Amino acid sequence: MFYESGSPIPNHPAAKSYTSFGNVYDITNSKAARRWLWSITVAVIIILCLPWTQNISGRGRLTSLQPDQRPQTIQSIIPGRIEKWYVQEGQFVQKGDTILVISEVKDEYFDPNLLNNVKDQIKNKEFSVQSYMQKVEALDVQIDALNQNRDLKLQQQEVKIKQLILKVSSDSNEVRAVNANFKVAEDQIDRFRKLHEQGLISETDLEQREVNFQNARAKMIDVQNKYMITKQELLNSKTELNTLRAEYRDKISKAESDKFATMSAMYDAEAAVTKLQNNYANYSVRTGNYVVTAPQDGYITKVLQTGIGETIKEGTELASIMPSHYQLAVELYIDPMNLPLVKPGEKVRFIFDGWPAFVFSGWPGASFGTYGGVIKAVDNFTSENGKYRLLVMQDPAEPWPPGLRVGAGAQGFALLNDVPIGYELWRQFNGFPPDFYEGASDDKTKEKNKEKNK
Repeated sequence: MFYESGSPIPNHPAAKSYTSFGNVYDITNSKAARRWLWSITVAVIIILCLPWTQNISGRGRLTSLQPDQRPQTIQSIIPGRIEKWYVQEGQFVQKGDTILVISEVKDEYFDPNLLNNVKDQIKNKEFSVQSYMQKVEALDVQIDALNQNRDLKLQQQEVKIKQLILKVSSDSNEVRAVNANFKVAEDQIDRFRKLHEQGLISETDLEQREVNFQNARAKMIDVQNKYMITKQELLNSKTELNTLRAEYRDKISKAESDKFATMSAMYDAEAAVTKLQNNYANYSVRTGNYVVTAPQDGYITKVLQTGIGETIKEGTELASIMPSHYQLAVELYIDPMNLPLVKPGEKVRFIFDGWPAFVFSGWPGASFGTYGGVIKAVDNFTSENGKYRLLVMQDPAEPWPPGLRVGAGAQGFALLNDVPIGYELWRQFNGFPPDFYEGASDDKTKEKNKEKNK
């Protein structure tokens, strides 16, 4: 800005009479501002060059490393009616201590002598099985006797048939002999008749020869009849042999049928015995389930079913119990983008809810009130909250506070690579993931390469 004379305002003689012009255009104040600006710039550059430990953070809660050491509920195996409670909330119980007693609600189990009655049924069925077994043994003896009698009868009949065959053969020879004699007698009588007609022999001799001829004919007929009877007997014996075979086959088949029917009944009785024994075992176990006991040493944290006389179903949660002995661990949840940066064995720093802490996430050495942990396992799938779960156990070199309890909150920091603060700000501004750790084997390899290059 200039006056009408053309000279600048700060150099105009009239301007020096005003205090405001002097404060605005004071040359000494301008030099101080430049010094402050340079100092701040140098300080910012130094800060940006300071080391910063990259980390990924996540929220979680305390849990137990072993599944059987985590809080659990005590459930009823069978339906029933609550009769009496023996514990109260916060009470310490040992394994096997009675929690409560329930009574039966199903009418099929109301009989107080149910076990004794089932035991008697089992004994009766076992006696039935023994009776069937004895009957099977008797039928086996009967079948053996029938087989022996059949063999004996068949042998006798076969011997008889052989005898008849020989007799038929003998009678056949005898028939041929008498036929030959009859032929001779017939020829003789013809010759004698011719001689009698010629008058060469007497009537008496002719009659004697006719008597002999009639005797030969009668003997031939008798022998032929005997031969036919023998053949008929042979045929009857063969028929009787087949009849004997069929008869004993029927008897043996009937006995075997009775045997198999008895065996079937015996197997049914054995199946009934097995079923009754199973029922007896089930009833015995069910009777033992009327008393609900503690599954392990622990503290009753909450009673979920209250009152006396209340009916419950099988699987109903009755109370919750916290085991007295447990190994603490932390369930830590991280974003899926950070999953490739963590692996089992890496270090983690924790802040536990309720414990004072002063934390610089990028400078873990300057933090106070943090505790160390080691990653034990990493889930292969996301949880319901869309994040991956890490299971972190206590670092043996840094014990955790003794007052921690399962379910308390925790915040963890997985320590990664050391980088300048400027690089970390640039990474955060661009949304890049943190750097990977370099394993010990990679560091040794780099050192060896440096020595070779030297």
